[in-house]
Amino acid sequence: MKIPAPPGATPLDPDEAAGLIPAIATQGELDAFEQANITDAETWALARKRPEVLNDAFVRGLHRRMFNQVWKWAGRYRTSDKNLGVPWPQIPVKVGQLCADVQHWIAQGTYGWDELGARFHHRLVAIHPFANGNGRHARLMTEVLLFKHGQTLFTWGRNTLAKPGQARTRYIAALKAADTRDYTSLIAFVRS
Repeated sequence: MKIPAPPGATPLDPDEAAGLIPAIATQGELDAFEQANITDAETWALARKRPEVLNDAFVRGLHRRMFNQVWKWAGRYRTSDKNLGVPWPQIPVKVGQLCADVQHWIAQGTYGWDELGARFHHRLVAIHPFANGNGRHARLMTEVLLFKHGQTLFTWGRNTLAKPGQARTRYIAALKAADTRDYTSLIAFVRS
């Protein structure tokens, strides 16, 4: 099965697509398998406050939990360049820098929690560490970070962002504005 990429998503290369675990015939079946796996990961991730989430091991471990029933490469950083994201050899360094920056922002009170969460989310999406699921992973990572610090979780437009629609269009536009260091739309979106 050729796996189409929804608008704003990164297409999989043939080697990545070959890492599909379940036998599926349609995009709908793939979506259902991924969503069931993600739901299990959300339950695990938000069941208790984690001692530390801003590190490479947790970033990869959460992705693995989100997609380990669907993709053989779940939890592994991508090994090819995509239409967005940093060059793949830089991923571990960029993830480490992001985690260190966010730890500093928290310690120094640099941003309020909504802006901190929006900035963290945007930078993780911009790094684009995995072959698939980067937006969903970055949203759940942000939720775990907020939860760990006793903050109210984001609503993310109160809609699924994995499928085309008005909420996804607004989300992608907000991420593009954040690419220019204008976080206003993204901060508004995460609470809409």
